[in-house]
Amino acid sequence: MNRVPMKNNPLVEVAGGLPVFPREDVSRVRVLVVGDVMLDRYWFGEVERISPEAPVPVVHVGRREDRLGGAANVARNAAALGAKVTLAGIVGRDEPGREVHAMLEDAGISPALVDDDDAHPTTLKMRVLGRQQQMVRVDFEGRPSEGCVQALTDRAVQLMAGHDVVVLSDYDKGALAQVGVLIRKARELALPVLVDPKGLDYTRYQGASLVTPNRSEMQQAVGNWRDEDDLNARAQRLREQLALEALLVTRSEQGMTLFMQDARHHVDAQAHEVFDVSGAGDTVLATLAVVRGTGASWVDAMRWANRAGGIVVGKLGTSTVTVEELQ
Repeated sequence: MNRVPMKNNPLVEVAGGLPVFPREDVSRVRVLVVGDVMLDRYWFGEVERISPEAPVPVVHVGRREDRLGGAANVARNAAALGAKVTLAGIVGRDEPGREVHAMLEDAGISPALVDDDDAHPTTLKMRVLGRQQQMVRVDFEGRPSEGCVQALTDRAVQLMAGHDVVVLSDYDKGALAQVGVLIRKARELALPVLVDPKGLDYTRYQGASLVTPNRSEMQQAVGNWRDEDDLNARAQRLREQLALEALLVTRSEQGMTLFMQDARHHVDAQAHEVFDVSGAGDTVLATLAVVRGTGASWVDAMRWANRAGGIVVGKLGTSTVTVEELQ
């Protein structure tokens, strides 16, 4: 295990030895996911020639697959672990929106979606793959109306009392424009509230229980750090400014680091082969929420989330992790 000495905060290295996944406890956890709902669409095909019209490969599509993305993928991952999940978000009155509704039902997720009456389309990310290699991604999206954001916020606030943990999945598509209202309400109800952040202004997440930036997002928020001591100082300063219980930085091949008031906890990455990182953050966030919802510590939640993240990056596209895989 790679140790990173610290000057200011004690370093607690977290190793293996995880107990059996608390399946029975998880089955009683009620998770409310609120955020930017997306549909990930994959077109798979073969590439055998270059187009005569332009120097680009021609993909002969043979199969299409849709998967829940964004906040919907967080909900899907939480449900795959056995939790009871409600998803609140915004979709358009279009074919991708209808597909999201159908897929949520298939996944056993309770929908609390706002259907935008305006021109806002369901956020759709379409990927074209040739021989398992992504050739291009085409995005369809638009900002939701203020009325839809207000309706979503009101609906999420009403739902909170019936849940054990709240997850806010921010992809900067507009659904969480009133994220501060949601955080304050969750804390009033003494619910853990976990945030997957986006953008440069982290003051929006003031008062959350846990914020989970990846390495790049952390650099955007606090600047580039010189070494581990500098990272610790910047992370603790951000945690204190936002009044967080904990700040978890996911660091790809360097593992995960959890910053708390009393100590800094670290786990090394467990991925044996990285095939696709799409949606890995969603899996980590969902696992953190589900395990924390059982009453486990943030450290134990991080350990399970690290294992789940190491599994899901070995799969193609936005995927889930099962309890059997975790164990």
